[in-house]
Amino acid sequence: MRAIWRGAVSFGLVSIGVRVYSATEEKDIRFHQVHRTDGGRIKYKRVCSIDGEEVSYDDIAKGYDIGGGEMVILTDEDFAELPLSTSHAIDVLEFVPAEQVDPILYNKAYFLEPDGAAAKPYVLLRDALTDSERVAIVKVALRQREQLATLRVREGVLLLNTMLWPDEIRRPDFGFLDEDIKVRPPELAMASSLIDSMAGEFEPDVFTDDYRAALQEVIDAKVEGREVVQPEEVEEAPAAAVDLMAALRASVDRARAARGEEPAGAGAGQPTPISSAKSAKAAAAKKATGTKKAAGKSAEKSTGAKKAAGAKKAAAKSGTAKKAATKKAAPKKAPRKSA
Repeated sequence: MRAIWRGAVSFGLVSIGVRVYSATEEKDIRFHQVHRTDGGRIKYKRVCSIDGEEVSYDDIAKGYDIGGGEMVILTDEDFAELPLSTSHAIDVLEFVPAEQVDPILYNKAYFLEPDGAAAKPYVLLRDALTDSERVAIVKVALRQREQLATLRVREGVLLLNTMLWPDEIRRPDFGFLDEDIKVRPPELAMASSLIDSMAGEFEPDVFTDDYRAALQEVIDAKVEGREVVQPEEVEEAPAAAVDLMAALRASVDRARAARGEEPAGAGAGQPTPISSAKSAKAAAAKKATGTKKAAGKSAEKSTGAKKAAGAKKAAAKSGTAKKAATKKAAPKKAPRKSA
């Protein structure tokens, strides 16, 4: 690697000489623009829009458009006179918990290497950062621009992450944020079940750039004059489902199948939060219905018994009254006359 910057980390009264290296690199396959018929490279000329003449790099300056067709021209001397206190230093401002730095602020990453005899203070700062479990908030000037950055430890090396300034972060202004969109608890539970079924540990080496690999295969085949082997067709994404619950349930089954687990819809599969809730609700309703029916039958039986007892008592009373009436109505026998 080639150092792109050289300076010092200013840590209180301690100065640590460092070299700065780009920590990342893009792996995109780059192409040149060429003439289709003969492969000749396409070149662009730097032409002045006023006199039409070609301009060399030495005659190019920076211009700031102030509107109305007017332009303020700034030269390298103008930039050199700017008072940048961090032009040759990484100035530590404070130490904060890493989780307080929003990842959206991160821009580019750079490795820091101790320069010369700065190895011991470098290791001291590295170990102190590790023990404190904090990151250093610093200011640094790279490529004539002062930037906010963090300093943390990665694999035993100090890593400088330049950041965007807060006013460079756009605020989302979307219509749906003002809408009152309700999510039903069953939908949220099923979405949580889907997240659980797809949970894992992040291992970046597992993921690959399939498009870049396929493109490289096409280039290699062109170079070697062989036929390009067509890659397997990627499964098309399913159309947007109208039924959100059905889509979530199908997604859970698909994720479980990918892990070799039993789908949620199978008889022997583990119940999802939704199916468990529905089963418990159905069981409670069934129990309540059974209790209600039993109570109804008991009440009906009790009412029938009361009716039977009342009828029996009424019949007995009616029979007694009837006998009494018959006895009263029977004629008395006349006494016999003696001879």
